[in-house]
Amino acid sequence: MSLTGCHPVGPDYKVPDKALANAPAANGAFVGSGGPPVTVQEGADRWWVLYTDDRLTGLVEQALSANTDLRAAAANIARAEAALAVAEDARLPQTKLGGAFAYGQISGEEYLQPRSPPAGGLYDTSATVGYQIDLFGQIARGIEAAKADAEAAQAARDVTRITVVAETVRAFVEACAAGHELAVARHSLELQKQSFDLTRRLVGAGRGTALDATRSQAQVEQFRANIPQLEAQHRTALYRLAVLTGRPPAEFPRDVDRCAAEPVLKAPIPIGDGAALLKRRPDIRAAERQLAAATARIGVATADLYPKINFGLNLESVGAIEDFMAGPTMAYSAGPLITWDFPQQNAIHAKIRAAEAGADAALANFDGKVLGALREVESALTVYAHDLDRRSALQAARDRAAEAAGQADRLYKDGRQDFFTDLDAQRVLASSESALAQAESRVAEDQINLFLALGGGWQNILKA
Repeated sequence: MSLTGCHPVGPDYKVPDKALANAPAANGAFVGSGGPPVTVQEGADRWWVLYTDDRLTGLVEQALSANTDLRAAAANIARAEAALAVAEDARLPQTKLGGAFAYGQISGEEYLQPRSPPAGGLYDTSATVGYQIDLFGQIARGIEAAKADAEAAQAARDVTRITVVAETVRAFVEACAAGHELAVARHSLELQKQSFDLTRRLVGAGRGTALDATRSQAQVEQFRANIPQLEAQHRTALYRLAVLTGRPPAEFPRDVDRCAAEPVLKAPIPIGDGAALLKRRPDIRAAERQLAAATARIGVATADLYPKINFGLNLESVGAIEDFMAGPTMAYSAGPLITWDFPQQNAIHAKIRAAEAGADAALANFDGKVLGALREVESALTVYAHDLDRRSALQAARDRAAEAAGQADRLYKDGRQDFFTDLDAQRVLASSESALAQAESRVAEDQINLFLALGGGWQNILKA
């Protein structure tokens, strides 16, 4: 019992002091946190409800319950937990039962007898109980590694979860954005058709030329050509949304098919700070757990430098069937068994170096995940802020273009302006409306990218 109380060999795990997760710059405020579209409040767990769209919330919940990637991630967790159970079982006494029955002839010469006994029924039964004394902590380190692996699998499931949520919201936004751009394109086409009809009437009345009508018709066809591409984008987004929620493409949500406006946030995005991000991002947590597992495996390899001690008890009965379990057939043994791969120390040291290299690689991966997470958030904040400015400018441009188009149309109808000027003003207005619709779609995409970079959306698993 005193031997089993020894401290396991190998390093005890803690996040290394030199890890970038401990750097002050990684735990402070974000560079882009001073803009008006965000707040430094702690990030939201269920961020998609900030859009206050019941259709979107329902689709996300469907995806979380039926998405195939999440089902696969749950299976990976079950496999890791089974591996942990196998590792923990090594702490318990190991038992083995065996039995064999046969008809045959025993060799007398084998037992140094002048003649062989008569042929007959024979049996051989045994029961063995063994217990490995974990003197140097190899079993304990193995359990430590398996537990960290299981926790890394759970974190990987959370990574899948936030990705599925983000892609579901993205598909919803893309469907609505395509519907929005389709509505703008169809409206522009309708206006151009009306302008073409008016132009033909004016030409027929002698107030225009055939060139005016040809130009107007060409612009009608140009607007018409934009619609098929937008219809394809709209339908493919609906198909992707169906698959993300665990349904065939043909069962895409019909209510989203009618969506013609992107969802709008009702409040600034809560982003927290670097310290909160490092705790919230599950890919960082997965990398940290992988580092813990790699560190524990150094101890597993180091324990091979030392002897292994097993205490065993073996009970056996061998003989003729007619003497089954009789006194002369019984045998037993009890005591410790010590094994030590002493001559193979070079190979063991090589395994230790390999385990240490694995831990170094895991630390580098951990640092990389930290840097990547910080970069993604800062980049998303920068793009979001600039795209908001761009959308504001395009809104102003659209308003001015609408005003100019109205003026040009009135002047043309009054005969005070040529048709080409009116046509050009209508083209500029249609282009401005299309650019604004695309900018609004881009802002919605930026919001999703920022939420995805912040890594929220998995925490309520434990609350459910």
